[in-house]
Amino acid sequence: MHSVFIVGGSGKVARSLARQLADRGHQPHSLYRHAEQAEGLEALGAIPVAGNLLDLDTEALAKLMAGSDTVVFAAGAGGKGGEQMTDAIDGHGLELSVAAAELAGIQRFILVSAFPEASRGKSVSETFENYMAVKKRADVHLAASDLDWVILRPGTLLDSPGSGKVHVGLAIPYGDVPRDDVAAALLQIIEQPGVSRVIIELTQGSTPVNEAIQSFVPNSTQA
Repeated sequence: MHSVFIVGGSGKVARSLARQLADRGHQPHSLYRHAEQAEGLEALGAIPVAGNLLDLDTEALAKLMAGSDTVVFAAGAGGKGGEQMTDAIDGHGLELSVAAAELAGIQRFILVSAFPEASRGKSVSETFENYMAVKKRADVHLAASDLDWVILRPGTLLDSPGSGKVHVGLAIPYGDVPRDDVAAALLQIIEQPGVSRVIIELTQGSTPVNEAIQSFVPNSTQA
């Protein structure tokens, strides 16, 4: 059984991940900000953990993470609150979580990032350009750490039901992907510790999720 600490636990991908983890016999611990979110997280099988990335320091967050063996960073401002909130959540929040994981002695760290081609060819705001810049800096920060990291870059997120089949690669054409399939890919990364120190791009496709993620295990053997 894996004990998984989910930063940004009330988000859509995070909630799907918590449910899928619980269904597989793992124990998700979901960090949430608002009191009314706790009951819903419990219903998914998660242990709700109250905390706000805007208020926590490294030591306090490390205490909340203590005892987990994997951290999944799925937090994001989602374009709300402008550049200041994006910098605080997607940027500083990631750096804070990395430092807390290191302090808590947790080696495995999985980051839900952004596909580099997101909204390219479309008219985007300066706020969105800042969002993409912050996401890239977060990737760079994690990749430079000593943690056992994986960065997952999903395409445009859909609310449609997951198919259980995806397209993955180190660099693939841009596309869409249901949030449930993103969560399923995160679950497989958690369950396959041989997937390590790699950036995975993800869209909907035709390969079963477990096979797709296993392709990133060296020599294609499950650790």
